[in-house]
Amino acid sequence: MDYNSKRKKLPLPEYGRNIQNMVDHVSTIEDRETRNRAAKTVIDVMGNLYPYLRDVAEFNHKLWDHLAIMTDFKLDIDYPYEPPSPDILTEKPNKVPYNQHSIKYKHYGLVMEKMIQKISEFEGEEKEVLTKQLANHMKKSFLVWNKDAVEDDKILMDLKELSGEKLEIKEDMQLSDIKSLIGKPKKKKNIGKKRH
Repeated sequence: MDYNSKRKKLPLPEYGRNIQNMVDHVSTIEDRETRNRAAKTVIDVMGNLYPYLRDVAEFNHKLWDHLAIMTDFKLDIDYPYEPPSPDILTEKPNKVPYNQHSIKYKHYGLVMEKMIQKISEFEGEEKEVLTKQLANHMKKSFLVWNKDAVEDDKILMDLKELSGEKLEIKEDMQLSDIKSLIGKPKKKKNIGKKRH
């Protein structure tokens, strides 16, 4: 029996063994013109596997790169694009730098702290309205991490602290109630259960 485990490993298994066999055959064609036409045909077949991407220019380039990889970069044809070098398969990716922001209260997040700083620069009624909206959003964020109720005083104290006491919190400021912030839980529907 001929098992896949005994066959050679596929460089790009997403195309399957039949396309790899076609690519291997193209490599054996001696006439350069015929080999170029055969390579173009294989590219068309590879593109048919992903018809929704076939007409995207970058995708066409990627197909030609995949053809080069599948032939171990040894296929001698006229590539419409600069073929990749074998080094791309062994290159290590660039290191991703991690942000080193210190966030005072993680449940509010860095964006919230930046918004507080920005709103501190506003003046007048606009500042009051934005402060209240921000406090309501802080309350909602708090409730995401802590399902228990939270006192408005706690949110207002945190807002005052995070703004460096630049935001004036009025004593009579009332935040939205919990139900309006997080909404009512949705009832589960009994799908598939019939009652007789």
